Amino acid sequence: MTSAHEDVATSVTATRLVLVAPLDGVVHALADVPDHVFSAGIAGPGVAIEPTRPPHGPALAHAPVAGRLVTLFAHAFAVEPAPGVTVLVHLGIDTVRLAGEGFALYAAEGEEVALGDPVIGWAPDDVEARGLDVLSPVVALQAEPDTVELLVEPGQTVSAGAPLLAWTAAVAA
Repeated sequence: MTSAHEDVATSVTATRLVLVAPLDGVVHALADVPDHVFSAGIAGPGVAIEPTRPPHGPALAHAPVAGRLVTLFAHAFAVEPAPGVTVLVHLGIDTVRLAGEGFALYAAEGEEVALGDPVIGWAPDDVEARGLDVLSPVVALQAEPDTVELLVEPGQTVSAGAPLLAWTAAVAA
């Protein structure tokens, strides 16, 4: 007979997630990001993308993985493909100071997004014109560095939807 106070063991499995580029642009090492939280890996491992400027209309930031949109701000969003596994996309540095100006939301916090769904539109040229850096981190939040593999080396150009990172994440079964 089991008591109501017995602990129940939770099974944890390692799952390999491939994160795709949320933006078109040039890949940079996180160490190049002019924000200590990202450059020191405090938020987690990943890369940054210097976005390509489209000739017409906004640059779009897409979901790098399918999952629930757990956080959505005008300048950043986080997608949770599994409980406790979260991917952050942060558009530019210090862009929170713009209070949403120049950004358009294409999704809502709490909804499920498919891989590649557009989440935010923005104008990197306008952000730069305001003296802010457009380098955009893509981070496996709170992941151990040895669980994330770069699939694209810094200096290479990527298109949105191209494989960018592989994360071997511990997921509760």
